[in-house]
Amino acid sequence: MKKQYLLASDFDQTLSFNDSGIILSELLGTSGFPEKVAALARLNLVQQGAELAYLLRHDPEYRRVRKADLVEVGRRVRLKRNVRLLTTMLAEGINGHRFEFYVISAAPEEVVLAALDGIVPADHIVGTRFDWDAGSGEIASVTRVAAGFGKVAAVEERRLQLALPRDQVVYVGDGQSDIPVMLHVNRGDGFTIAASEAREIAQIAKRTVISDDVLSVLVPILEEILAWGPTQIRALFESQGLMIQEWDRVRTDWLTFRSDSESGANAVEEG
Repeated sequence: MKKQYLLASDFDQTLSFNDSGIILSELLGTSGFPEKVAALARLNLVQQGAELAYLLRHDPEYRRVRKADLVEVGRRVRLKRNVRLLTTMLAEGINGHRFEFYVISAAPEEVVLAALDGIVPADHIVGTRFDWDAGSGEIASVTRVAAGFGKVAAVEERRLQLALPRDQVVYVGDGQSDIPVMLHVNRGDGFTIAASEAREIAQIAKRTVISDDVLSVLVPILEEILAWGPTQIRALFESQGLMIQEWDRVRTDWLTFRSDSESGANAVEEG
């Protein structure tokens, strides 16, 4: 039976190669962004993924950012290969199955809109949204942060708009800020794909795919949802003028061992 699905994807390092915050820091000529993000994470001051929004609102080095700066960051973002082809194939449908593609990102909305201009419709992009002061041009407030549980809310809102059951939701992400939404999708018997080998997310996602080409996310979808085999999958890509050159399947087991001496256990001799 043919079905309609919601396919939601993260942006930074899922559809792109680099973090928006790093690109913005390079544009501003400032350093120490990873350290500031790590410090905020240790304090648990904001949800994971919302660190850039916090810095833009409160850090003196980032308070000088204006909307035009975020648009320029989006223009500098280097997308992974075939983002446009992925959206085209999803819009056309695959074997009668329809996929509504949305991008849900903790990155500023202006960044994502500029990076995906002409590729993903603006009303299919959910990013962190700011109110801008008309006089000074600086950020006046943060009205939406699509990170952590904010992503859960965004996915649920789109699912309800499409009137889809929870098991017809697919989510693709790469980092810790995607964990709440992946857990939510898994609980509803939806399908989750990790675009990173990061241990925290690879253990939660139902499949992990590593590639610099975003078309790779179609492979687990075709296998698990459409029940296609390798021959059909290769034929689909070849119909688009693409050939799968390398396809390695690797199972990863994460293990940590601790000795008795490390756990403080003492051996007792009887005699």
